[in-house]
Amino acid sequence: MLTTEYDGCGMCLVGNVRLSRKTDSTSSPERQRGQIFSAAADCGGHIIAWAEDLEVSGATDPFTRPQLGPWLRGEMGPYDGAASATVDRLGRNVRDTLNTQDVLTSQGRKIVTADHRGVWDFSDPNQENEWLIKAWGSQMELRAIQKRNRDETLRARAAGQPSNRPSYGYMYVRLYATSKVDHVDIDPVAAEIIRDVAERILSDTTGTITCSTEAARLTRAGIPAPGDRRAQIYGRPQKGTAWAAKTLRVILTSEAALGHLVHEGRAVLDPQGHPYQLADPLWDRATRDALIVATGPKQKARGTARAPRGTNLLAGMSWCGGCGMRLYVMGRTGPAKGYGCTARVRGIVASQECKPAPSMYISELDAVVTKWFLARYGAAEVMHKVYDPGTGYAARIAELESSRARLREDRQAGLYDSEQDTAWFRESFARLAQEIEDLAALPERAPGMRMVPAGVTVAQAWEQAPDDAARREILNRYSVRVVLHPGRTGDKADRVEITGMAAVDWFPAEV
Repeated sequence: MLTTEYDGCGMCLVGNVRLSRKTDSTSSPERQRGQIFSAAADCGGHIIAWAEDLEVSGATDPFTRPQLGPWLRGEMGPYDGAASATVDRLGRNVRDTLNTQDVLTSQGRKIVTADHRGVWDFSDPNQENEWLIKAWGSQMELRAIQKRNRDETLRARAAGQPSNRPSYGYMYVRLYATSKVDHVDIDPVAAEIIRDVAERILSDTTGTITCSTEAARLTRAGIPAPGDRRAQIYGRPQKGTAWAAKTLRVILTSEAALGHLVHEGRAVLDPQGHPYQLADPLWDRATRDALIVATGPKQKARGTARAPRGTNLLAGMSWCGGCGMRLYVMGRTGPAKGYGCTARVRGIVASQECKPAPSMYISELDAVVTKWFLARYGAAEVMHKVYDPGTGYAARIAELESSRARLREDRQAGLYDSEQDTAWFRESFARLAQEIEDLAALPERAPGMRMVPAGVTVAQAWEQAPDDAARREILNRYSVRVVLHPGRTGDKADRVEITGMAAVDWFPAEV
């Protein structure tokens, strides 16, 4: 886009382009740029930079827009004013439009729009009123658009159709690029990722695999977060957002993972009292119930540290042989970093006699532990714990009972008082009761964990691990505990005491 250098002429303008949807041909970026060029030339001005906010709603405060906001906040250098195609490109409601105008005017900057001849002069009451009228018209148009969107959302929800962005693990399928959503389907890439996360959390018995550690692992692996995955699907630029533990927990425990239409955290029911089913589930309800328990708040034992999210191999499993406190990473970055006991310098009363405090370079202690672990367990076959949801009849019965309870609450609230509604209520209530009775008569297999051979040895899994954080998970599975004793002479391995799971609890490769 054509721009010129800032020359202090008094008419060095920043061109402001805003578009809610890139497919909006009536106010496309090219059309807006042409109008801005013409309006700036008519005023004797020139464009020194562009602030293009595409896919940005008009309801967004101009000061928080990605491109225009920094200019308004004075973070982008000198300029003499702003130029837009129309007033509503600067703001879509009266408050934002007047606020932007007041800030620019108070700073001595000019405003130029293609729907007004010349530079706006707000000392002229007529032009001030014209600005206010245009701002008011923009707000009325925005409110009409918002009402249409709300009405369409309510209509779609009542009809069991999706209206908001899809939950992670799913994607909308359209017959052509700009058409309405035809149906919802499983996103195979995201589904594989989130199913793997669910399996890892459910199969963990060490307490070291949590939503926080999984969020850190996904971020380290460069796996796109939900927002970036949607941008990837639709060919938009990604922001590189990191995974958050809260986001991961919501995805794992939401009824949306069952393929249901969800509103405000609850499944939307169809006229028969069942949740609207938009797509195949990522897992069954029994697995979801187990995930709710596994990711819920837990009362940790006193002195228990939270699960480490870093990549150091022995984080959270190395201890001081002098005072018994946990070892921390100390020293500078690079090869000079080491594990050491810092309890005495941190003022821990029980560690005041820990002199000299033991320490060892990270590379050296990792090498000692790796050699010991692979020599003891390297030939064993890796066994994965897999969560078996069971038959799921109890979970389905609980779902039906919840639907029946909601119908009963609505009935008590007077929603089915008419003769026609009463007949429908009785039919639906009786159908739910019959389904519950039929399921209760079936034999139930309780959910639980089962062991499945992975087809590789521990040594092979160790070599294939992407980083030390993944190798730390292998150590945790076998209850490895490292104690570092003080000392300055002799073999470094003599200062390291390592314990792990007894060989009898193992699954040797030849079995």
